Amino acid sequence: MFETVKIYTHKEISLEDIIEKLAHLGYRRQEAVSEEGDFSVKGDTLEVFPVNFSFPVRIEWEFNTVTKIYSFDKKTKKRIIDYNFLIIIPIIRKLRKHKYSEDIPLDAVLKIKKGDYIVHVKYGIGRFLGIKKIKTKSREENFFEVEYANKDKLYVHPEEAHLIQKYVSFSSRPPKLTRLGSKEWTGIKQRAERGIKDFALQLLKIEAQRKLIGGIKYSPDSEWQKTFEQSFPYEETDDQIRATESVKRDMESSYCMDHLICGDVGYGKTEVAMRAAFKAVMDGKQVAFLVPTTILAYQHYKNLTSRISRFPLRVEMLSRFRRHNEQKAIVEDLKNGKIDIIVGTHRLLSSDISFKDLGLLIVDEEQRFGVAQKEKLKQLKSGIDVLTLTATPIPRTLYMSMVGIKEISLIKTPPKNRMAVKTHIVEFKTEVIREAVLRETKRGGQVFFIHNRIETIDKIYKKLKSILPQNIKMEIVHGRLPSRHIEKVMLDFINGNIKCLISTAIIESGIDIPQANTIIINDAHMFGLADLHQLRGRVGRFNVQAYAYLVVPRFKSADSDALKRLKLIEEFSYLGSGFDIAMSDLELRGAGNILGHQQHGFVWMIGFDLYCRLLKKEIEYLKELLRYQEELRREV
Repeated sequence: MFETVKIYTHKEISLEDIIEKLAHLGYRRQEAVSEEGDFSVKGDTLEVFPVNFSFPVRIEWEFNTVTKIYSFDKKTKKRIIDYNFLIIIPIIRKLRKHKYSEDIPLDAVLKIKKGDYIVHVKYGIGRFLGIKKIKTKSREENFFEVEYANKDKLYVHPEEAHLIQKYVSFSSRPPKLTRLGSKEWTGIKQRAERGIKDFALQLLKIEAQRKLIGGIKYSPDSEWQKTFEQSFPYEETDDQIRATESVKRDMESSYCMDHLICGDVGYGKTEVAMRAAFKAVMDGKQVAFLVPTTILAYQHYKNLTSRISRFPLRVEMLSRFRRHNEQKAIVEDLKNGKIDIIVGTHRLLSSDISFKDLGLLIVDEEQRFGVAQKEKLKQLKSGIDVLTLTATPIPRTLYMSMVGIKEISLIKTPPKNRMAVKTHIVEFKTEVIREAVLRETKRGGQVFFIHNRIETIDKIYKKLKSILPQNIKMEIVHGRLPSRHIEKVMLDFINGNIKCLISTAIIESGIDIPQANTIIINDAHMFGLADLHQLRGRVGRFNVQAYAYLVVPRFKSADSDALKRLKLIEEFSYLGSGFDIAMSDLELRGAGNILGHQQHGFVWMIGFDLYCRLLKKEIEYLKELLRYQEELRREV
């Protein structure tokens, strides 16, 4: 097992001891933390950027006692999340080489508050009651107080805080509290472990089949590839570069690629995908770029067309924006290999679509597609390289990547000079909306006004017309309008001719409008957390301060769960908050049977964190066993 540094609030440990341990783990002392592996000391405060963290962490001391642990934004220095407990792992490149243990949590921080359900690896599911001072033989110490079935209490010493994690199951059904002093928890864990073992074998079979089938072994980068990448108009982040290199390594291997790019909205996932697409085309392969919305398909098509204009390549689009006769011609050319890259919505999954030589499938936000579409997608994926892009990975994707079945690249660094979107919850008042629109348009910007009900969108348009100056041009966009009209309006908005776009959530995914830096979301209480985050991601994608207004009719009329969602989206307004939002949304709303019926039951029984730990441990064991058997066969 690799060494770690464990730090707890209200625990006595000297700052000097922690500094010495960090240096031993390979961390570098700097004037200020800027990347993973850095730490700095300012008086009684330590700042450290732990490996695999999205944000640096600040630890404060009073004398020799740790008083506060919290993550913070490097640019604004704003406090993000408070923690009771932190595990810092060493700088090592491949943790998979080390034996895995269920005693090390997936999340290296303890994010629990009073009333939360928790899972103790050894004692099971309880309810966290807070921190309690208890007098021991030598002194008074702080303990985590946990209530179990029959009101029994367990007091966990801070040194064993790594054995507990927040209970998450993605189910609306509350968990059953474990009975202390019985064999109940042991039995539950054993049942789950048996089911997890079967599932681990299935996953390894899928991986083995993928390797057995083999994939396309792409050539190293061409000169044209370098020219294409140099045409990117922005400065790449280190994470973008690493993700691109990782995808290219996968493409140049003999295996079938199944790679996930995970990064928050506007963090540059599409550029990585475009570079992969260009690489595939350089080896004479066709590329399919599947996206969830017509407008996003249109934007990707326009960007790709612009970027490859200097090369003898052809990009096309299949969506409602194409007339019937145009679609027919595109389908025929696709089959005959006359199209290099095809961008499209679920239209690409229709039965009349065939390719001459498809080599790479890029899927943007796969969870946005329906069950029937996902089944067709499975058939399309067979024997080709697959690259999936997501801002909010669902648990299935998350644990597939954690256990090594799916390769994952995280883009955690925001683009240079990016600022977090300032988010406000407001009641529907004409003066507030008027002020928000005027402030944006006066600085030369544009506004999204989201109203997600087609039946009343005209009424909203008239209302805004009555309160805003006549020189502010407005237009409406929704899914029932003719595709040619939508295309024209979007082009006018992109070109800056329209100052305020009144739209349904049709613009939710991916669309980039540099001058649009205010979004007003009407009836925001009707949206889920992940949807609100995606909508907010339409603004603030460049180096201008952006604003999001979450509008509700009246605070009193919104139900408590809805207000809780809005408060969370307001709280999660820091850069890179997408994953925290996705997890919180699943906790609030439940996620149904996303992991398969049996596995979903095991997650409910023991919690998602422990489920993943046990699955990872089993995968590691089985892989080691297979390696050992292979060595024996070679010796024979």
